Amino acid sequence: MHCLYRDHSSWLRGWLRRRLGDGERAADLTQDTFLRLITGTVVHPLREPRNFLATVAKRVMVDHLRRRTLEQAYLAALAQEPELLEVSPEDRVLMLETLLQLDAMLDGLGPKVRMAFFLAQLDGLPYAQIAERLGVSLSSVTKYIARATEQCLLFILDART
Repeated sequence: MHCLYRDHSSWLRGWLRRRLGDGERAADLTQDTFLRLITGTVVHPLREPRNFLATVAKRVMVDHLRRRTLEQAYLAALAQEPELLEVSPEDRVLMLETLLQLDAMLDGLGPKVRMAFFLAQLDGLPYAQIAERLGVSLSSVTKYIARATEQCLLFILDART
């Protein structure tokens, strides 16, 4: 891993800087990319290390952009709340972490599946109303909720191992 970092970290940082237009963010994502490699399993030696690093870095960038988008949406929602409901910085971090974990749990599900799950879990809507809102059948909503629930359970089980 040391050789991979020594030989390719500056190339990766430049590659990310050209895509992001921000040297500091590129440096952070370079470190995040190598951190992901350290915590994962990498077969050594790599035949094409730069292609491999670019692929991992793209995934890190997508995760970073998803996190930033979710955080901005959360802060925008907080800004619309009445001032009486001001949230402490600690509670903000906890809520943001929960949102990020929920986003990771539902990653890969289609928009209707995610929406059905949110409408059922957050708004408490019955399946018939969800079907009406989404313009799908009741059996589709049942399948959507089952798929989302299964995805969450698998995520939790995978996180424990």
